[in-house]
Amino acid sequence: MRRAILLGAAIIALLLLAAWALIPRGRAEAPATPRPPADRPVLGLFTSLPLYWAEAPDLAAMLAPEGEVHWARLALEGGYRLRPLDTLEGLTAREPRSLLMVQPRPLSPAENVALDAWVRRGGRVLLFADPALTQDSAFALGDRRRPQDTVLLSPILTRWGLVLAFDEDQPLGERTVALAGGQVPVNLPGQLVSAPGGSCRFEAGGLLALCRIGKGQVTVIADAALFERVEQREAIEPRRRALLAVAEMAFR
Repeated sequence: MRRAILLGAAIIALLLLAAWALIPRGRAEAPATPRPPADRPVLGLFTSLPLYWAEAPDLAAMLAPEGEVHWARLALEGGYRLRPLDTLEGLTAREPRSLLMVQPRPLSPAENVALDAWVRRGGRVLLFADPALTQDSAFALGDRRRPQDTVLLSPILTRWGLVLAFDEDQPLGERTVALAGGQVPVNLPGQLVSAPGGSCRFEAGGLLALCRIGKGQVTVIADAALFERVEQREAIEPRRRALLAVAEMAFR
């Protein structure tokens, strides 16, 4: 009898341990069915936002292992091998085949040429270009470590047949817009319109532009509020779904 009781207790303990192992941890979740690491394509990441590394005063603090990982990085790493890029001059035809640009710094003339040539050879770009970034920063205006407050990409956008406009009279406040089957949050977004000779397709009143450039494709969204850091899991999940839906549309 005692042996049966002990055996039953052991079985219950194992079941509880298994259930505990299945409980999600952390503030952000990876995709429900992530690809095996070997099957994940390389995705270049070029951004001024603290998406891959934390916003920190120095390199040691930025790379500290106890720092919180941004929810967007966790979401993307479920389907891609992220490769942070400091410059676009070294883009090649082989890897990465896809590039995520989120509120990037201004490009040098050499970077503009390299990026355009890479796209025309078949590269795919998903660009979030925000004319009035609303994300908070620990660094003051003018600090080089601060994210790019206003995106300055006129040369490459014009080359791709686009102009980024901004309505200064629009009200401040986050709202969502239906894009790629998801709800994308925006706050003081811009509007993409066609430059002379442009042939892009526009959606959501110019919030999004889809452009065939040579053998490649450029997807531009005129806002970056999607990437703002949020604390509650119920706020993270809709952002995660929206990001993955837009990425699927841009890179498929």
